[in-house]
Amino acid sequence: MATIAEKILGGEAGEIVEREVDYIMVNDITGVPAFEVLEELESVNENAGEPKRDKVVIVQDHYVPNKDIASAEQAKALRNYARRYNITNYYEIGKGGICHQVMIEEGFVAPGRLIIGADSHTCSYGALGAFSTGVGSTEAGAAMATGRLWFKVPATQKFVIDGNLREYVMGKDIILHIIGDIGVSGSLYRSMEFYGSTITHLSLSDRITIANMAVEAGAKAGIIPPDEKVFRFLRNRVRGDYRPVYADEGSDSDSEYEAIFEYDASEIPPTVAKPFSPANTVPASELDVPIDQAYLGSCTNGRIEDLRAAAAILKGKKVSPDVRMIVVPASEKVLKQALEEGLISIFVDAGAFVCSATCGACLGGYLGVLAKGERCISTTNRNFIGRMGHKDSEVYLANPAVVAASAITGRITDPGDLN
Repeated sequence: MATIAEKILGGEAGEIVEREVDYIMVNDITGVPAFEVLEELESVNENAGEPKRDKVVIVQDHYVPNKDIASAEQAKALRNYARRYNITNYYEIGKGGICHQVMIEEGFVAPGRLIIGADSHTCSYGALGAFSTGVGSTEAGAAMATGRLWFKVPATQKFVIDGNLREYVMGKDIILHIIGDIGVSGSLYRSMEFYGSTITHLSLSDRITIANMAVEAGAKAGIIPPDEKVFRFLRNRVRGDYRPVYADEGSDSDSEYEAIFEYDASEIPPTVAKPFSPANTVPASELDVPIDQAYLGSCTNGRIEDLRAAAAILKGKKVSPDVRMIVVPASEKVLKQALEEGLISIFVDAGAFVCSATCGACLGGYLGVLAKGERCISTTNRNFIGRMGHKDSEVYLANPAVVAASAITGRITDPGDLN
């Protein structure tokens, strides 16, 4: 019997394997060092990398529009590499968005594929049944040259979530609840596989949120078995053929899992992770903490469903005069759809600042960096010390509905308590 990770990687847990990868993604921070590695390999073999250009995807997203001269030079260098190597899968500012959203929207991700990215949240693609994981720029550069990379096949943990979700509870709450239970090292170098009736009924967007934050539990990958929702999404979108992969079923199928965790979805409340760990979770209703900023966006929660959830809370209301609210759609396509649906008008009328797709303040880059002593509630994925700005600032992680409700009241608020 074999798990999804074992089947895609073609080995048993603990085994070292070398495999052909389907795609290699780099961004404006990690891409230049990766191409420098490729150049070094070319000095040994002049043909290194030439046959593999179709596997490479470049996305300008972290510091765009460029915030200073250093980031402008970095973006220029990456742009030049794309031209030099004739990388056609290149996404410039205004034409793409946050790298993980672009990878999914543009059809690079599909069930059964093996994808690496020089960014830790590459695990997001497991929501569509791929094995995807973050690597360093050195490994990305080597894979550009060879099309291959070595992997240690991870052991797999099974997470079963059954039941109906409460009002205002989303995929973000599920993964925060799990991380709060097992801790930030609870799935260290493991593959997390998610099952159950709750997962089946989740939107693809919520599934992406769950897979995205698997790495916050230490996981190598977070995988959800693909179903008709995934197949519908991929129609007229996916690049090339794909073959869905599923774990073996049988009387002893669970024996392949290192551990099995079971959760009742009805017991999961709108959840907030307090500083300074995604595992430091409490129900939103237990907090009454004033905030300075509310941030809606990122590869975790910047999709159209997330914007809809926040807009439903904000419609006809105003952001507190004591709060700055920042809305950053995850891609240009999401922004366009939000404009067409009237969501952007709702945000602007409420007093929020809205901009085009970028990683922005999620990594403490710009467009919402926090000052000393400031507190932000955010739909992003990390709340470590100094993550979004000053080392003495604080970040609370929550779902889009909680962020919107908190922006209105000026304090961390369960949306169910607004009325």
